[in-house]
Amino acid sequence: MHPEMPPIGFGLWKIPREDTAASVVEAIRAGYRHFDSAADYANEVETGEGLAQAISEGLVTRDDLWVTSKLWNTFHAPEHVEEACRKSLADLQLDYLDLYLIHFPIALEYVPIDTRYPPEWLYDPDAPDDGPDAGMKRAAVPLHETWKAMEALVDKGLVKEIGVCNYNSALIHDLMTYARIKPSMLQIEAHPYLTQDKLIRLAEDYGIDVTAFSPLGAQSYFELGMAEARESLLGTAPVMVAAQANGKTSAQVLLRWAVQRGTSIIPKTTKPERMQENLAIDDFELTQLEMAAISSLNENRRFNDPGVFAEAAFGTFNPIYD
Repeated sequence: MHPEMPPIGFGLWKIPREDTAASVVEAIRAGYRHFDSAADYANEVETGEGLAQAISEGLVTRDDLWVTSKLWNTFHAPEHVEEACRKSLADLQLDYLDLYLIHFPIALEYVPIDTRYPPEWLYDPDAPDDGPDAGMKRAAVPLHETWKAMEALVDKGLVKEIGVCNYNSALIHDLMTYARIKPSMLQIEAHPYLTQDKLIRLAEDYGIDVTAFSPLGAQSYFELGMAEARESLLGTAPVMVAAQANGKTSAQVLLRWAVQRGTSIIPKTTKPERMQENLAIDDFELTQLEMAAISSLNENRRFNDPGVFAEAAFGTFNPIYD
């Protein structure tokens, strides 16, 4: 677990723009100091408004905060990496980022900021389905070139640390052969249905900290039609038994499981009572038996899989996990 980054962060994915600024201020009031953002979440302007309001009201200083953002797929070419970073900085009203991550190991053709921002996945949403610009357009940009440009951001003081999201073991091995500045963070989907034991162990071997997104599993994906109600972890027997034994909610048990195995977490909510609940996991510890029972739920069920959603939503088959 990263020594400086608070282990429980506030995830900004899927928070509606109109709710974002107020949610950020509310989260800071609740005690959050770590915010996980991304250009692709389309709410960095509002996130910046919330951070600026909290700072101006004296709730926090910039030094109290840990702010992460992510490089989108269309900005992988080295000449566009700094442009993308500076856009996020401007939107967030910050002089530097604590952590900047490559969002996916997927390079897509550049879409100028003036044309469409955030660019999302499609090269041209208005292109005819049978035309050359339909769907996702892959770009011939090697990941090592993108990483070199990420390193330049550290050299210039625009970001303190750099890392990656959604990399598999082979990409991590490869990255560590050429990285001049080593990645400090690997952010991946991880929960009891997708424990990612080998990948997390490999990251630890290389001294890379791990952040688990979607730590509650299916909860983030119901509204997107990417998970079925029966896939909720909240009602599974090992989680409910541990919740009852510890006087906690099922969600708190899932978050505690993630932190206790050494990963940071970035749960998302707009409800103040949930914000408090998600932070209140330091006053209990799961037993080895409880941890093992919850881990045994693993069935390698990935909810956030480009190999599934890219084809369904964007007409392009683009797996990154085998």
